[in-house]
Amino acid sequence: MRIHIATDHAGLDFSTQLQEHLAAAGHEVFDHGPVSYDPVDDYPAFCIKAAEAVMADAATGVQSLGVVFGGSGNGEQIAANKVDGIRAALVWSLATAELAREHNDANVIAIGARQHTFEEAAAFIDLFIATPFTGEERHARRIGQLAEYERTGAIAGTVLDRETR
Repeated sequence: MRIHIATDHAGLDFSTQLQEHLAAAGHEVFDHGPVSYDPVDDYPAFCIKAAEAVMADAATGVQSLGVVFGGSGNGEQIAANKVDGIRAALVWSLATAELAREHNDANVIAIGARQHTFEEAAAFIDLFIATPFTGEERHARRIGQLAEYERTGAIAGTVLDRETR
């Protein structure tokens, strides 16, 4: 499997270790940065590049997933989710890693490097990669609704009350 990785300064050590871990497991790993420590670097560009690479692979039929991480994983998840078609899930346990794939067909995993040991994070990522989407109708329907909203700003058959009070 092709794996696209991105981080910020908080996850740089994880990134190096993770690239070795994933390559040893037979994955093709692409690092979208950063390549050196900068305590004031900005994660959005790195994470968006990784997410765009996942979608570019999908467009050509190449199976790939993304891994983004920083101090908490929150900002990195938000950045990845700005790319159309990306379903990035913030993962903090084995259960959330598995459910992200099984129920949401997540194509990017976000993890807080300051929240977990490398061993924990690697276990989350390994399980995420190994877990297939169930394809159950209810999950596929919901993913379809998200994609429809991305394309059109609406979900057929649903009224989205945008009036603020």
